[in-house]
Amino acid sequence: MQEISFRNDILPLKDKLFRLALQIVFDRAEAEDVVQETLIRVWNKRDEWTQFGSIEAYCLTVARNLAIDRSEKKDAQTVQLTPELEQTPDASSPYDRLVTKDRMALVHRLIGELPEKQRQIMLLRDVEGKSYKEIAAALNLTEEQVKVNLFRARQKVKQRFIDIDGYGL
Repeated sequence: MQEISFRNDILPLKDKLFRLALQIVFDRAEAEDVVQETLIRVWNKRDEWTQFGSIEAYCLTVARNLAIDRSEKKDAQTVQLTPELEQTPDASSPYDRLVTKDRMALVHRLIGELPEKQRQIMLLRDVEGKSYKEIAAALNLTEEQVKVNLFRARQKVKQRFIDIDGYGL
Protein backbone atom coordinates (compact mmCIF):
# COMPACT_ATOMS: atom_id res chain seq x y z
CA MET A 1 0.00 0.00 0.00
CA GLN A 2 1.25 3.45 -0.87
CA GLU A 3 2.03 5.98 1.87
CA ILE A 4 -0.78 8.53 2.11
CA SER A 5 0.14 12.15 2.71
CA PHE A 6 -2.38 14.61 4.12
CA ARG A 7 -0.83 17.47 2.18
CA ASN A 8 -0.50 15.67 -1.16
CA ASP A 9 -3.45 13.25 -1.13
CA ILE A 10 -6.16 14.72 1.06
CA LEU A 11 -5.85 18.53 0.95
CA PRO A 12 -6.23 18.62 -2.87
CA LEU A 13 -9.70 17.05 -2.35
CA LYS A 14 -11.00 20.10 -0.47
CA ASP A 15 -12.56 21.67 -3.58
CA LYS A 16 -14.41 18.46 -4.45
CA LEU A 17 -15.54 18.12 -0.85
CA PHE A 18 -16.74 21.73 -0.89
CA ARG A 19 -18.74 21.24 -4.10
CA LEU A 20 -20.31 18.08 -2.72
CA ALA A 21 -21.23 19.77 0.57
CA LEU A 22 -22.56 22.84 -1.25
CA GLN A 23 -24.81 20.65 -3.39
CA ILE A 24 -26.35 19.27 -0.21
CA VAL A 25 -26.53 22.24 2.16
CA PHE A 26 -26.86 25.10 -0.40
CA ASP A 27 -24.99 27.47 1.89
CA ARG A 28 -21.36 28.46 1.33
CA ALA A 29 -20.51 28.99 4.99
CA GLU A 30 -22.14 25.72 5.99
CA ALA A 31 -20.31 23.89 3.17
CA GLU A 32 -17.00 25.35 4.36
CA ASP A 33 -17.77 24.11 7.87
CA VAL A 34 -18.52 20.65 6.48
CA VAL A 35 -15.19 20.58 4.63
CA GLN A 36 -13.30 21.70 7.72
CA GLU A 37 -15.01 19.09 9.90
CA THR A 38 -14.36 16.44 7.24
CA LEU A 39 -10.64 17.25 7.15
CA ILE A 40 -10.47 17.13 10.95
CA ARG A 41 -12.21 13.75 11.08
CA VAL A 42 -10.00 12.34 8.33
CA TRP A 43 -6.90 13.62 10.14
CA ASN A 44 -8.06 11.99 13.38
CA LYS A 45 -8.32 8.66 11.50
CA ARG A 46 -4.78 8.94 10.07
CA ASP A 47 -3.73 5.67 11.71
CA GLU A 48 -6.40 3.86 9.66
CA TRP A 49 -5.67 5.43 6.24
CA THR A 50 -3.86 2.37 4.96
CA GLN A 51 -6.97 0.25 5.60
CA PHE A 52 -9.15 2.33 3.28
CA GLY A 53 -9.55 1.14 -0.30
CA SER A 54 -9.77 4.73 -1.50
CA ILE A 55 -8.99 7.71 0.71
CA GLU A 56 -10.93 9.93 -1.70
CA ALA A 57 -14.08 7.79 -1.40
CA TYR A 58 -13.71 7.85 2.38
CA CYS A 59 -13.39 11.65 2.41
CA LEU A 60 -16.42 12.05 0.14
CA THR A 61 -18.45 9.72 2.35
CA VAL A 62 -17.55 11.65 5.49
CA ALA A 63 -18.34 14.98 3.82
CA ARG A 64 -21.63 13.70 2.45
CA ASN A 65 -22.74 12.33 5.80
CA LEU A 66 -21.79 15.53 7.62
CA ALA A 67 -23.58 17.67 5.05
CA ILE A 68 -26.72 15.57 5.25
CA ASP A 69 -26.62 15.82 9.04
CA ARG A 70 -26.44 19.61 8.79
CA SER A 71 -29.11 20.08 6.15
CA GLU A 72 -32.84 19.90 6.37
CA LYS A 73 -34.23 17.71 3.63
CA LYS A 74 -37.07 20.08 2.88
CA ASP A 75 -34.70 22.97 2.21
CA ALA A 76 -32.36 20.78 0.18
CA GLN A 77 -35.25 19.76 -2.09
CA THR A 78 -36.54 23.26 -2.85
CA VAL A 79 -33.48 25.52 -3.08
CA GLN A 80 -32.00 26.06 -6.53
CA LEU A 81 -28.33 25.81 -7.36
CA THR A 82 -26.64 29.20 -7.43
CA PRO A 83 -25.48 30.84 -10.67
CA GLU A 84 -21.91 30.92 -9.28
CA LEU A 85 -21.72 27.18 -9.88
CA GLU A 86 -22.71 27.63 -13.50
CA GLN A 87 -20.12 27.60 -16.25
CA THR A 88 -21.62 28.74 -19.51
CA PRO A 89 -19.80 28.31 -22.80
CA ASP A 90 -19.17 31.37 -24.91
CA ALA A 91 -21.96 32.10 -27.35
CA SER A 92 -21.67 34.25 -30.43
CA SER A 93 -24.42 36.78 -29.74
CA PRO A 94 -26.12 38.28 -26.68
CA TYR A 95 -29.29 36.39 -27.59
CA ASP A 96 -27.39 33.07 -27.73
CA ARG A 97 -25.78 33.82 -24.37
CA LEU A 98 -29.19 34.62 -22.87
CA VAL A 99 -30.73 31.41 -24.24
CA THR A 100 -27.78 29.39 -22.94
CA LYS A 101 -28.02 31.05 -19.52
CA ASP A 102 -31.77 30.38 -19.33
CA ARG A 103 -31.32 26.75 -20.34
CA MET A 104 -28.53 26.24 -17.80
CA ALA A 105 -30.73 27.76 -15.09
CA LEU A 106 -33.53 25.42 -16.11
CA VAL A 107 -31.23 22.38 -15.99
CA HIS A 108 -29.94 23.44 -12.55
CA ARG A 109 -33.51 23.87 -11.34
CA LEU A 110 -34.53 20.47 -12.70
CA ILE A 111 -31.53 18.79 -11.09
CA GLY A 112 -32.41 20.53 -7.82
CA GLU A 113 -35.94 19.07 -8.02
CA LEU A 114 -34.65 15.49 -8.22
CA PRO A 115 -34.82 13.25 -5.16
CA GLU A 116 -31.69 13.70 -3.05
CA LYS A 117 -30.04 10.38 -3.96
CA GLN A 118 -30.56 10.86 -7.69
CA ARG A 119 -29.34 14.45 -7.52
CA GLN A 120 -26.16 13.48 -5.69
CA ILE A 121 -25.42 10.61 -8.06
CA MET A 122 -26.02 12.78 -11.13
CA LEU A 123 -23.80 15.58 -9.84
CA LEU A 124 -21.01 13.22 -8.77
CA ARG A 125 -21.06 11.45 -12.15
CA ASP A 126 -21.79 14.27 -14.59
CA VAL A 127 -20.20 17.24 -12.80
CA GLU A 128 -17.40 15.67 -10.78
CA GLY A 129 -16.66 12.91 -13.30
CA LYS A 130 -16.57 10.14 -10.70
CA SER A 131 -16.71 6.49 -11.72
CA TYR A 132 -19.62 4.26 -10.80
CA LYS A 133 -17.39 2.46 -8.34
CA GLU A 134 -16.32 5.69 -6.61
CA ILE A 135 -19.92 6.91 -6.38
CA ALA A 136 -21.06 3.56 -5.00
CA ALA A 137 -18.35 3.67 -2.34
CA ALA A 138 -19.07 7.29 -1.43
CA LEU A 139 -22.85 6.82 -1.16
CA ASN A 140 -22.78 3.29 0.25
CA LEU A 141 -24.68 1.80 -2.71
CA THR A 142 -24.01 -0.95 -5.22
CA GLU A 143 -22.78 -0.02 -8.69
CA GLU A 144 -26.06 -1.28 -10.14
CA GLN A 145 -28.04 1.02 -7.84
CA VAL A 146 -25.85 3.92 -8.96
CA LYS A 147 -26.43 3.12 -12.64
CA VAL A 148 -30.20 2.74 -12.21
CA ASN A 149 -30.53 5.97 -10.21
CA LEU A 150 -28.33 7.87 -12.67
CA PHE A 151 -30.40 6.62 -15.62
CA ARG A 152 -33.64 7.61 -13.92
CA ALA A 153 -32.29 11.03 -12.93
CA ARG A 154 -31.11 11.76 -16.47
CA GLN A 155 -34.44 10.62 -17.91
CA LYS A 156 -36.41 12.84 -15.52
CA VAL A 157 -34.27 15.89 -16.26
CA LYS A 158 -34.38 15.24 -20.00
CA GLN A 159 -38.14 14.74 -20.14
CA ARG A 160 -38.91 17.77 -17.96
CA PHE A 161 -36.46 19.87 -20.02
CA ILE A 162 -38.12 18.84 -23.27
CA ASP A 163 -41.59 19.52 -21.82
CA ILE A 164 -40.68 22.94 -20.46
CA ASP A 165 -38.41 24.06 -23.31
CA GLY A 166 -40.89 22.92 -25.92
CA TYR A 167 -43.97 24.37 -24.33
CA GLY A 168 -42.55 27.22 -22.27
CA LEU A 169 -44.12 26.10 -19.00
